[in-house]
Amino acid sequence: MPTNQTPVVETQMLIRKPAAQVFQAFTDPEITRNFWFTQGSGKLETGKTITWEWEMYGVSAEVLVKEIQLNERILIEWGEPATSVEFNFKTLSENATYVTIRNYGFHQTGPELLNEIKDATGGFTTVLDGCKAFLEHGINLNLIADKFPKEVTPHP
Repeated sequence: MPTNQTPVVETQMLIRKPAAQVFQAFTDPEITRNFWFTQGSGKLETGKTITWEWEMYGVSAEVLVKEIQLNERILIEWGEPATSVEFNFKTLSENATYVTIRNYGFHQTGPELLNEIKDATGGFTTVLDGCKAFLEHGINLNLIADKFPKEVTPHP
């Protein structure tokens, strides 16, 4: 858990769906692939290591699931070097969930840290935007695929 002195990326979004449905969207790769990665090797379960793939970029990430509290919280570690990512799901009403994503445990300093924070903030904001569009309207906006088109940049 971060302290007041720890650099933390935090993004948030109201999603007008029940918490159980929003939570499932982040734990079931068959749903998540509609707004984040293209392939997931399995559902998120405490203690499991899952692989997420972004096929359009030829990139993958190993995800260690540290903790799951059903419909409330997911804690993972990912990246090299690993950082923690915490997803919190707060029920606001029967059909409204406030999702907060916090990323912390960065190992970089100076300009490298600022770059990591910038990239993580943009990335997790895009994930929440895509999740909202998919769950509320059934639309896959292709936000992740379109973030770094090969005509503009060779890879993220």
